[in-house]
This record gives sequence, C-alpha cells and structure tokens, in this order.
Amino acid sequence: MALRESPFSNQFVAGLHSVAWWLIFPCFWFLDRLIAVCISTTFEKRLRYEQECYLNPLRVFFGAILFLCLFLITAPIALLGFVLWVPLQAARRPFSYHRQRVTTREDQVDGDWALGRSGGSFGFVTANLCLLPDSLARFNNLSQTQVRSRLIGQLIIQGVTRPADLPSSTTQENMHCLLTPTHPSYGATESQPPSSPLNAEKRTAVRDTNVHTKDVIIDVREDTDPTSADSLVMHEDSSQSCPSGGRTSQKSKGLDDIPWEVSALFPVNVDFVLLEEAFDRRAARRLKDILSPFFGHVLYDVGLYGFQGCSSFKFFNSGIFFASRYPILEASFHCFPNGRGEDSLASKGVLSVKVLVGQTQRLKNAVGFFNCTHLHAPEDDGPIRYEQLDMLSKWISEFQAQTKKEDEIVVFDVLCGDFNFDNCSPLDALEQKHSLFDSYKDPCRAGPGKEKPWVIGTLLEQPTLYDDAVSTPKRMKMSVESEEVRKRFIAPPVAPKGCVLEYPEPGAPWVGRRIDYVLYREATVSRHLRTEVEKITFVTQFAGLTDHIPVGMRLRVSVDTEEPDV
Repeated sequence: MALRESPFSNQFVAGLHSVAWWLIFPCFWFLDRLIAVCISTTFEKRLRYEQECYLNPLRVFFGAILFLCLFLITAPIALLGFVLWVPLQAARRPFSYHRQRVTTREDQVDGDWALGRSGGSFGFVTANLCLLPDSLARFNNLSQTQVRSRLIGQLIIQGVTRPADLPSSTTQENMHCLLTPTHPSYGATESQPPSSPLNAEKRTAVRDTNVHTKDVIIDVREDTDPTSADSLVMHEDSSQSCPSGGRTSQKSKGLDDIPWEVSALFPVNVDFVLLEEAFDRRAARRLKDILSPFFGHVLYDVGLYGFQGCSSFKFFNSGIFFASRYPILEASFHCFPNGRGEDSLASKGVLSVKVLVGQTQRLKNAVGFFNCTHLHAPEDDGPIRYEQLDMLSKWISEFQAQTKKEDEIVVFDVLCGDFNFDNCSPLDALEQKHSLFDSYKDPCRAGPGKEKPWVIGTLLEQPTLYDDAVSTPKRMKMSVESEEVRKRFIAPPVAPKGCVLEYPEPGAPWVGRRIDYVLYREATVSRHLRTEVEKITFVTQFAGLTDHIPVGMRLRVSVDTEEPDV
C-alpha cells in the first residue's frame, strides 16, 4: 500500500494548517531578518574590508529598526495563527512524502532482474547542510539558506547523474557561488561577486582507478502503482564507475581494509541521500523540488511540532531529509524525549524506512531498511547521546519487527546520520563503546576510540570555512588529503575538562572529528545474502556551503551459496 503524500488525513485540516502557517510566516520572517542583519559571516566581513565599505553600521542600524517595526506590527496576526497552528499538530503525521515518476536512463536495457550470484550494489550518502533559518545559520558562519539549498540540490544532481564513462571535469563555477547580500542580483545564481572565495575556478580534472560495479536501478512504470511488485523491473548496469575526483586506496593485506577516496564530486549513481539540519521548511521544499526528478521518493519536513510526543515544545522539526530512487513502503519517526538546551527546541530523533528494491527469482519482494538520525549536539552531554543510542536501537528493532513480512527478502540494513560524537575524542569515550557498534559495522572504525589510518574528519572548523585553501571542491580535496594542512580546517578531538589531550598516538595520522556516520548491519539481512563495502567516499563538493564533509558508502549485496533460497 502506497504512503499517503499529505501529512494530514484530509484536505480540510491541511488547508487550516496552511492558513495558520501563513499567518505566522511574515512575523517569523521579519524576526529572522532582524537577527540576521546584525550578524555577519567572516566572508561578508572580508568582502566589506576589501571593498572599504564604511556604511555597514548604518545598514545594520536602519535595517534593525525597520525589521523590528515590521515584527511588532505582524506579531498579533502571528499570535492568532499560532493559536490555530498548535492544536493542528495532533492531527499531523511526522513527515511529508513526495512521489514522482522517474524516467529510466537510456543506457539501461529491458529485462527482469533477479537476485542471482552476481548480486548488485547500492549507494548511500549522508550530509549535514546547516539549513537553519538564515539568522541561526549565521551563528555557524553560514548565510543565505535559500540560495544554499538551491545550489546544494543542483550540485547533488550534477554529481550523481554525470555519465559514468566520462571524466568528472564538469564546470561548476556557474552553480557553486554564494552571493553577497548587497549584490544587485541577490538570489540569482548567475551573478558572481569577483572577490568571493566561492567563485574561484571549480573545474576538476582528475583520475580514478577502474572499479567495476553493477548498479541496481529501478524502473517504475507510469501506468502502474509505484509500490506494486508487478510494476518493478530491476536492471543491471555493469558499466565502469566514473572517475570521481579523488584518489582511491587499494585493498591491502588486512582483511578490514576497504577502498576509499576523497572526491570533489558526489559519487555517481547514488541510490539514497540522507540530509540533516534541513530545518528550514522552504529550503527543504526547494531541495525536494530539485531532487525529486531523479530521486522519485522523498520524505521531508520530518519531525514533530508543538507538544506532540516530546517532553518540551518543539519549534523546529528533526531536520532529516530522505531521498530515495526506490519506492518507500513503510516509514516511522520517533522523537528523542531527553534533549535539553537549544537542542530541545528541535524534534531530533530517528526516521526508519523500508524501501522496495525489486523481486527475487522466486517472486519474493526484496526490501531494504534505512535508518536516519541526528543526535544531541552539545559536546559535554555524552550521557544524553548514550541514552539516545539506546532508544534508536530499540526503535529500529521494533520497526523492523513490525514491518518485516515472511515473503520478503532483506537486502540491506543501513543506519546513517550526524551522531555528534567522534571516534577519537576522549570526551566521547562513553558513546564510542556503545553496543550499537557491536550490531552495526562502521567501515571507518578500527575499534572504540581508534580510527582507521585513512579516515578523514567530517566536521569543519567554522572560522576557516571561507579560506582560499577550502573555497572550492578541488582545493578542499587537496587540503584535507594533506595531514598537515587539514589540521587547520578539520575540528580537532576534544578532551574532558582539566585533561591534557595527547593526539594522535605516536606514528598515527592526524584524522580529526568524524561525526557523520554510515553504518550497516549483516545480522538482519536475509539468509544466503552477504554484504560488503565497495568504497567509502569523503565528498568536498559542498565547499563553502556547509560546515560538514558528506560521507558516501557503496554496499555490494551478493549471494554466498550456490543454491540461494531467494
């Protein structure tokens, strides 16, 4: 049965909710601009210094007065809308679902796909985008949330849809730029201020090793129900994987070593995209509009509002955004009840999804489980994150027990997201030893508190986001590949208060904080199936657009017996 697209059960309630929000929105927007006009990013400060602009104090003063007056004028209307909006949250499902038919690629051939011995592979990417309202994003040294959301969506599509047999030398300079608030073409991506560090050359001409893959692609026929098993046709694409802009390590003698790379572009043929901190509803809708022509199934505006299901009032959703090339059969969201401080204003939690990836030779539905989360942020609150790991483990198990059917084959079980703790900081020692890592495998982890030597941290230092060395995907790639250079741009490990941090260990490389994870579990995958990581990718394509480095994983699923019971 297909998911209902609207988060409300009928159009009347949905209409009331829209009316309530549009009564609130003008006041919300004026308050956002009031705060934003008083906070500048380091890029804006540098731009004003280069242009010798001395009018900024006047702009801040008169802008603040204007937006304050407009905020006060619209506040009574917003209060009326708020009174209407809050009780409607009890009738709202905790996510919106968008479904769109995706045309098959020209390089595919017709024919049913069955889970044979050759198996297939699936691509996953997770990225924290910091798409907060513009005023709040500026506390993270980022601005122009709506512009960034459009650029991010375009860059994702550019990366994942590029031809697999061509070099990744696509020019990005017309897309990958942020505009200054004072620019006359504010909001347009075609205009570029000459001194912006994000407007430098984005052309990448790089080489990669030849890695052969068989991508599992889905064709949803237009005249049938996208979630019907009869409408699914699986194909194999054995073309050579695209050179993706990074250097790839080969498997060495160690059994746990896997191929990895730092790439200036998103991996080609990604099947699932998980984005965190898509808190701003307009930005999330823009991402949905851009990504849905390629990722035909999107869950956005995920989370609870008001007093629904959590301990304190929630002004923001969870920020989770999930895009899939495969039909979504089931979805469930749970909100963490133990958030505190500023994190308690958002309904952070875990989104569990079951997707349909095709049929086996014996006409059983092949499904995959995908779990997305964003944990508590403050560094000193390790016990809170530990409790949240307990809760998400429990909720994931319950979701799979409730939705798994006897005639289904589980192909993969993946958990990813922003965990807000790393595997190298002594301060995070409690979370590093959680039993979650006994069931889910972390390809980047050598053990509790110890990363594999090739791992690169994913949390960027916010003050240096616009430095020339990391201002473009190509430059950021070169910087983070160098152990000495990346110390300036990747956040260092954190020690408990009063302790001296000795990092790294003698002879070990400097890694930095990796808080974005892509994990997979084998115990819940169906009998006779085996999963293996083909590649881990650290992506620098969002240089200057967020304070995290996206992480990708390609997972191969194969049959490990001669007579598979599939």
